[in-house]
Amino acid sequence: MSFKEIAEENVGVCVSGGLSSLTVAAWLAESGVRTTAFVADIGQASRDDVQSRARSLQSAGLPTVVVDLRDPMAALAMDLVRYNARYDGGYWNTTSGSRLVLARGLAEAISEAGCTVLAHGCVGGGNDERRFQRYGAALAANLRVFSPWADPDMRNRFPDRATMEAYVRGLGLALDPRCGADYSVDGNLAGFAHEGSALEALGTADDAARRVLTVAPQQAPDKAETVSVRFDHGRPAEIDGVPGGPLDLLERANSLTGRHGVGLRSVVENRINGTKCRGLYESPGLDLLGFGLSRVYQVAMNTDARQLMQSLSVTIGRAVYEGRYLEPAARAARAAADVLVDSASATVEVEMYKGGMLVRSLSSQDPGRMPPRQTRFSSGGGGHFWRVVNVTT
Repeated sequence: MSFKEIAEENVGVCVSGGLSSLTVAAWLAESGVRTTAFVADIGQASRDDVQSRARSLQSAGLPTVVVDLRDPMAALAMDLVRYNARYDGGYWNTTSGSRLVLARGLAEAISEAGCTVLAHGCVGGGNDERRFQRYGAALAANLRVFSPWADPDMRNRFPDRATMEAYVRGLGLALDPRCGADYSVDGNLAGFAHEGSALEALGTADDAARRVLTVAPQQAPDKAETVSVRFDHGRPAEIDGVPGGPLDLLERANSLTGRHGVGLRSVVENRINGTKCRGLYESPGLDLLGFGLSRVYQVAMNTDARQLMQSLSVTIGRAVYEGRYLEPAARAARAAADVLVDSASATVEVEMYKGGMLVRSLSSQDPGRMPPRQTRFSSGGGGHFWRVVNVTT
């Protein structure tokens, strides 16, 4: 689809506050296209900052709608933990997962506003372009999905990010201060992805990332901190004895873990189009929750179940990355994983210190559903033979 094909339609643009999406929204409106900006709050900034960006768009003459999607974003993040849905290098699918949340959460609002086209600011020929196409077809069949950066007119007008930045700043639009001509941050409650001209080079150190959720391990406190996390049937249920929903638990996990320098990962990933690309990702809360839950799975599953779960996690993780989370293979994998993790209910104590984590203890809420455990020294046998006991600690 080209710009000329949507010139007479009502277009809803997903605007995050990043350079690309702001440029798309402003340029479409300047070109005479009936354009409405939809600002989804998925935790990419504070509530005040999100509202400020929306007011900036409105001041520039763009009708703007703010949609709060923090709860569904947190719920999807907890699914990533439950299924250990990671991708190359073991990083969490926070960016790719957010595309599902955005497509699902904005489709209704865009349709209700009378729009017939959903536009986004994702890079032409990239992963996100494909994700939006797939989720748009699955969740918003009444909307056509427009990828502006695949249009030659758009690329001719803005040949590089420096041109885009000058354009956006000239209009007085509120650009995310972490983004610019040579650096980009794409984030949400679950994590932030860092890309840039320097970061694309394999020789650039990881500490070149402009951290959002984590501190550098060297800057973390000199004293270790222990946190307890209770899991019910493979889902986080409380932290340090305080229960909460997905949004509350994720925010608390991010705060607890990020201050200890946990959660930054450098990855050279295999992209959907067969190429490789280097990026840096931080997701401290998911690292804490996933680390604790992995120990519960070690205790709760026998060999066959554990091997099957590992295979299902790979399938689900790749499906999230490629924008195929709603397709039959991913749905079937999730259904199978739900059976395997049903007995995974336990409390884990995790110690965090300068970028590292270790398990201090594990106690099961339902030891009768756990596989039996063998002990030698602690079961009264004097260490002379093995005994079978229930798992309690």
